[in-house]
Amino acid sequence: MPRSPVDFSTVSRVLVVHLRHYGDVLLTSPVFSALKKHAPHIEADALIYDHTVEMLAFHPAVAEIHRSVRKRKDLSFAARFGSELRLLRKLRSRRYDMLICLGNHPSALWLSWFLRPRYNVAPRRLGPFARLWGKNFTHVVKYPANTRRHQIELNLDALRMFGVFPGEEERKLVLVPGGDAEASVRNRMEAAGLAPGGFVIVHAPASLAYKQLPPARTARLIEDLVKDGERVVLTGAPAKSDLALVGAIRGECRADTVDFSGQLSMKELAALIGQAKLVIAVDSAPVHIAAAMQTPVVAIFGPTNEYIWSPWRVPHRVVASDRHPCRPCHNAGCGGSGKSDCLLTLSSEPVLAAAKELLGERSSRVPPRGEGERPTPSKLRA
Repeated sequence: MPRSPVDFSTVSRVLVVHLRHYGDVLLTSPVFSALKKHAPHIEADALIYDHTVEMLAFHPAVAEIHRSVRKRKDLSFAARFGSELRLLRKLRSRRYDMLICLGNHPSALWLSWFLRPRYNVAPRRLGPFARLWGKNFTHVVKYPANTRRHQIELNLDALRMFGVFPGEEERKLVLVPGGDAEASVRNRMEAAGLAPGGFVIVHAPASLAYKQLPPARTARLIEDLVKDGERVVLTGAPAKSDLALVGAIRGECRADTVDFSGQLSMKELAALIGQAKLVIAVDSAPVHIAAAMQTPVVAIFGPTNEYIWSPWRVPHRVVASDRHPCRPCHNAGCGGSGKSDCLLTLSSEPVLAAAKELLGERSSRVPPRGEGERPTPSKLRA
């Protein structure tokens, strides 16, 4: 049976937990906006991995960000244990009335036991611990059977369980680069001869290699863009895998590009994306950053689900193979091989066509930043 709405006048502090990657954390930003709109008096804190802090820093509805240290080879067990113990003490001192877990990470269970909030919510968990999991939470989110509900709406379902139904304005993605990042990007753009709104960003890497296009395919795309008179900027994280992929693309590409890969913080990347005319990216965080910055984006999908992870409320095109009825399979490559045939065989032509469509639309109408329009999603198949 549906539970009665929560009386938020009795709630002072809320902890929102999502121990996931950059893009996942950014997609939680509307949860904080909706909480603040519904109950302006509350303090809504975030608990996220330390490396994802830039996704929520400067969000006007986030009171405090708590950092969990993700397991790293350069950090000893003792150092990590000490860090987690200090974190737990800090969380306990905040005396949360409500715990919102946006994933079924095991931490949701022990955080609920340790913090003992009056209200707590998490997505339903299946498997051997399902019964224990369900009994631990005052509210449990049941995800729909179909796979066409966007992750932002799935996140907001946690609030709906408490009787909070967000309006259109609260559903916006929020990402604030900050003055330092914007100034740094302005200097980089000036040094590279880049004008605001005068370049296209191509982001080829993904945290998971099976979501990437072959380097030669991306190189052909860049060459075609440059032939059409576009200036192309390459981006990527400082990770060795990202730099190796960008290096391979540059080795295959005969066109001139500006390479900022490995040089930008996430806030600087957001500021740069905010100045671009278009972003072309595989399923990765820059797709969602572009949506937050209201920059049109071409998103390339392989084994992952474009209905859940597509760009949110920004002019966009989704490019995916229509020759692979198995997708979206959510596998780490075909058969778990780490290679996805639906991307290995994907031509650069539909990606270029999608880019031209969006660039044409932009030239006829440039929406003000932050307008927040919600166009009908479009898709090109190949």
